[in-house]
Amino acid sequence: MKYVFYVLGILILTLGISFTIQSELGTSPFDAVVVGLSKNAGLTVGSWEIIIAFILICCNSFLKRQRPEVLGMLTAFITGIGIDMWLFLLHNFITPELWYSKAVCFGAGLVVIGLGTATYLHTNFAPIPVDRLTLIIQELTRTNIFFSRTFIYLVFLIMAMIFNGPIGIGTLLTVCLGGLILNCFMPFTGKVLARILTRSGASPNDDKDKKHSI
Repeated sequence: MKYVFYVLGILILTLGISFTIQSELGTSPFDAVVVGLSKNAGLTVGSWEIIIAFILICCNSFLKRQRPEVLGMLTAFITGIGIDMWLFLLHNFITPELWYSKAVCFGAGLVVIGLGTATYLHTNFAPIPVDRLTLIIQELTRTNIFFSRTFIYLVFLIMAMIFNGPIGIGTLLTVCLGGLILNCFMPFTGKVLARILTRSGASPNDDKDKKHSI
């Protein structure tokens, strides 16, 4: 049952990412990097998502001094496919032109991203490498999700500038609010999923997956 929520969470997450891209107000720093690479070097946004994920898996392995979490590539593949799928489906249906419609589109995307990320993270199965990095930094610095997420966003913001990614007011809002929204959703989704998975006989905190726990 938890694998259903794993896939559902990623699909919700990628829907939110697609909303922010379609808003044209600026995406998250990480997404700005992959969109910038897509525009300047070819390949789809989803393809670059997978390539960057592989690099981050190697980085995470170095920081944790352990074997690379190969399952993270599975999540990256699903995420990359999800982004390309949603962008294709939304391209002709959601094309906001007025500033307030763009703001609504971006705001909805930001909230949906937080919900999707919190949902799939609580399944404790193969986090997206950038989210795994968030947890690693949280552990190493002994802080919270908000601090570690904001720190990572700032690093990718600099990279997005280098690759001429779609940086705008939305990007700055993501840096300021992305970690906070995720931090708010974590306890809520944790309680909901714990109830559902317990009733179904599964547990989001299996011993073999404790290394991914929040």
